Amino acid sequence: MNDLILTPILCMGLLSLVVMLLMYITRIPAAKRLEAEGVDLQKLAHPSQLGGVFPSNVERVADNYNHLWEQPTLFYAVVLVIWALGHTDTVHLYTAWAYVGLRVVHSAVQIFLNHVWIRFSVFMLSWIALGTLLVRELMVVLA
Repeated sequence: MNDLILTPILCMGLLSLVVMLLMYITRIPAAKRLEAEGVDLQKLAHPSQLGGVFPSNVERVADNYNHLWEQPTLFYAVVLVIWALGHTDTVHLYTAWAYVGLRVVHSAVQIFLNHVWIRFSVFMLSWIALGTLLVRELMVVLA
């Protein structure tokens, strides 16, 4: 059972891959359109200069890709600790899968709807799942 906790990590990696591909599928055509309009993309080489340059639907994908390297890094670390110490149980396993499912929903909401309150609610639910993993593991390790 312990190795089953690693599958959610792989699925989060797959989500990151899908969003990265979607980012370039949307960004490259948008960049070509900007160049055709006379925009010098080299002057936009720093990410802080890109805000508002690309259409919102293109920027949302890039924003989501960046978000997949923020909170989920703690998820990866906690799950690897749970696995390395052999502490996988049913609650950890279901909670890890809940986290992955919520991050998939968060990505879909941010990329396709970008409804702030829905996105925030899903984000907080994913934090509850992540916090559950973290606190449960801390209770075992510190006991």
